[in-house]
Amino acid sequence: MAHTDHRSTRRALSREIAGTIGLLTDEHDFRAMRRYRSFTFDDHTTYLEQVEALLRTRASQGNHTTVALFDPEEYAEFCRETGIDPDLPSSRTRFTAELAATGPTVPYDGRPLADLLPDLVDEAVRQVTWEYAATLLARLGTCGSCGEDIGRAAFTRAAGLLARILDTAPPGDRHLVCSVSGPPEALVSVLHADDSGGITELDEAEALEFTTVLAVGLATDSPGGLVMRTTAPGTPDRIYGWRLRGHGLRPLTAGEVFDAYCTDADSGDLISPESNVDYCEPPDLGDEGPAPGHHH
Repeated sequence: MAHTDHRSTRRALSREIAGTIGLLTDEHDFRAMRRYRSFTFDDHTTYLEQVEALLRTRASQGNHTTVALFDPEEYAEFCRETGIDPDLPSSRTRFTAELAATGPTVPYDGRPLADLLPDLVDEAVRQVTWEYAATLLARLGTCGSCGEDIGRAAFTRAAGLLARILDTAPPGDRHLVCSVSGPPEALVSVLHADDSGGITELDEAEALEFTTVLAVGLATDSPGGLVMRTTAPGTPDRIYGWRLRGHGLRPLTAGEVFDAYCTDADSGDLISPESNVDYCEPPDLGDEGPAPGHHH
């Protein structure tokens, strides 16, 4: 009986998939969907197993599937706005199609769902961060004395600084983190820049978000910083750091980078340095003074 049961639930699931599956990533979201009678799963673990089996089947048939983050609150809102009944599989399919176009998604690549879920959640966090940072930039308006769009100028400047950081970095894969602690919330963005035969490969969405967060820090003169770790075969990892300062980036000395990395942010206690890591002073980015539109 259980076997046919599983087969029918899998059939029901596959009808709701059009190249994208909306995934309920946590127990809380799963419980929220159980209020709909047409949502027939009782147990989150079984649900995830069923989704995974379905994804594997689709992959074995040569079908490419994208996994999207399904948020029950956004779904209920979507149904209200479009005037459709939330308790219908076809409504879930419509919402998932919408998600495929605008929401956080990751391609199913054969990995276990347990490994894919954190990537999907990271993607969702990244999207929210980007939207929030972009809104902050847009609200800055124009410079009173020169009429320039402050947000746009800061973005252009951030893109230039990022390009210079990557151009002057030693060969290897780079992992960059930009953090801006500012009102009203701290923003953190991560960028992976892989070195494939001397050509830097970036994820464009990641680069856009990273540049936007850096631009917020520059435009608002918020405290924050940027750290880069480079990894190349046969050499120690190298760590570089800059502090956001006066609408630009000021390089940290090797000692400051070491201190920042080897101090516990919460307790202030020293943490032993990693082995096979060099803490380095970054090359000067040839910064050209304050950003246009800011007259101190």
